[in-house]
Amino acid sequence: MAEEKDTGTRGGVFGELCAEFAGTMILILFGCGVVAQVVAAGALTKPPGALGDHDSIAWGWGLGVTLGVYVAARLSGAHINPAVTLSLAVFKGFPWRKVLPYTVAQTLGAFVAALLVRWNYTEVLAAADPRHTFKTQFVFSTLPGNGVLPVSEWGALRDQIIGTAILVLLIFALTDLLNDPPKANMAPFVIGLVVVAIGMAWGADAGYAINPARDFGPRLASFITGYHTAWRDQYGNFYFWVPIVGPLVGGLVGAALYKVLVSRFLPLAGPQEVGRIPAPEGPES
Repeated sequence: MAEEKDTGTRGGVFGELCAEFAGTMILILFGCGVVAQVVAAGALTKPPGALGDHDSIAWGWGLGVTLGVYVAARLSGAHINPAVTLSLAVFKGFPWRKVLPYTVAQTLGAFVAALLVRWNYTEVLAAADPRHTFKTQFVFSTLPGNGVLPVSEWGALRDQIIGTAILVLLIFALTDLLNDPPKANMAPFVIGLVVVAIGMAWGADAGYAINPARDFGPRLASFITGYHTAWRDQYGNFYFWVPIVGPLVGGLVGAALYKVLVSRFLPLAGPQEVGRIPAPEGPES
């Protein structure tokens, strides 16, 4: 396990957890918010068949990631995703004692943000879907085939493993100081573009949750506010476990691939700060 470093912050672990909470909350405010706007509001303002502004949703989630990372990066490294936290613990020496607290903080941030989205869109959701069914459930949580296409939970699990593997492999590459990471604190922006690209290329089978906290926190929020089928998919199967297990497994796969294919061949140029976004180069870095 790599040695922990003094980051010069005042809040210690509690400050890191607050940052993870805040960063994940920002992610969900923009992510679930854009889906609510496109799906629920669109159901009331667009003719049948005109829904599905997928590009808008992909950009909303990607920008949410970017802004969430900028919020939390200095204090916690801005994991804002339990799959990233677990992968850093396994492959980068991130302290195991912080894995569960980080995961809880991330999930709580997602939960609170989803409650805010649910509250803000109360009237729109009620008008678009008075019984709070699968028609608008995926504003908050993912479904196989986005609730429309014929995809099984096992197909969705496969999709989540692959999608999260891509995400974590690229995060490791973009934040590895021994590689060639983006300079001038541009890594959060590029990571946001990664999420946009995954949404555009890997969004059909399972809604690209690629983040257990992103799915479970809003799923719980929707369940306690009227979406009583939140734990199941449109086929009646228990589905909530898929966007939890798939990303955790996929993150480890992506991290392992980066280590085997890239990082072990990089020149040793100096120690890395475990689990953090690289700081800008300059006299203070």
